[in-house]
Amino acid sequence: MPGPVPTIADIARAAEVSTATVSHALGGTGRVGESTRRRVREVAAALGYGGRRGPRTRTLGLAVTTYAGSAWNYVEIAYFSRLLTAATAAAHARGYALTVLPADRGAEPLWHTLAVDGMLLLDSPAGDPVLRALRARGLPVVFDGRPPDPRPADVWVDNDHEATTHAVLDHLAASGARRIALHSAYGREYYTGAVTAAHARWCAARGAQPLVVPFDPEDAPGHAFDPLFAAPSRPDAVYCVYDPGGRQVLAAAARHGLRVPEELRLVCASEDPSYAAGDPSVSTVTLRPEVIGRSAVAALVGLLESPQDTAPGQRTVPAALTVRTSSSTPSR
Repeated sequence: MPGPVPTIADIARAAEVSTATVSHALGGTGRVGESTRRRVREVAAALGYGGRRGPRTRTLGLAVTTYAGSAWNYVEIAYFSRLLTAATAAAHARGYALTVLPADRGAEPLWHTLAVDGMLLLDSPAGDPVLRALRARGLPVVFDGRPPDPRPADVWVDNDHEATTHAVLDHLAASGARRIALHSAYGREYYTGAVTAAHARWCAARGAQPLVVPFDPEDAPGHAFDPLFAAPSRPDAVYCVYDPGGRQVLAAAARHGLRVPEELRLVCASEDPSYAAGDPSVSTVTLRPEVIGRSAVAALVGLLESPQDTAPGQRTVPAALTVRTSSSTPSR
């Protein structure tokens, strides 16, 4: 049986550098001198780092690393809970266990020793320290959402955010909306940036000025909309990028006496079934997390069992818009 896998700390002590320098040197990132990078890699090779992962565990890991180190429970969010259920079932069907890591463990060094064969990373942000550690170990990784700086061999599963955003905005415009706000600009993951950029391009093509309202998960009353809803040139439609956004918009609209959809149309990207049961019922975009979860597991198992047959790049899962009362054309 192979011996214990050396850690980043072991390499740092042997090379007489910091653990951060080791991570940068092995991950090919950061400002590390070439001689130091070479020495760290030589020490890592001598200790057997990366090449001695121990026996196969038939266990996959999963982590949401957007806010790694923060104590937030992503399992409570419908998108993640539905993806996790589907991914677990898909892993079990292939004979693998699935270990789900809490968000607040992202700041710990466990990523250098975690006993898994490969990892699913959800919403990996730029400069993701978890990704750096996994790359340094040579562990296969599949992403939910395009990685911020993809490498040629990377594999990820995602929606076509450009097409989805344009479809939502076209729908709102067809229902009579003329000034459409985007409720976004919060996370650092690729999803937020892609939707925000698509909204800006859609507006530019129509000679309109983009209107982006920053999302705040703590703003349950939707106070971010107060200045806009009180202004003469208020928006007449909102597309919310995050699940709680629809409820925030409805709260603000009620406070300002705006009728939905007569005076304000609304679409929210959400997997929460309560939007369908509300009054008014809210139009939603599903990113189809179950399909994404199954596709990501299939890709990761492919990397483990038949890497030569697993093509790099994006697996695209089409999103879907369900039109309900909140964005329907108001009756005259």
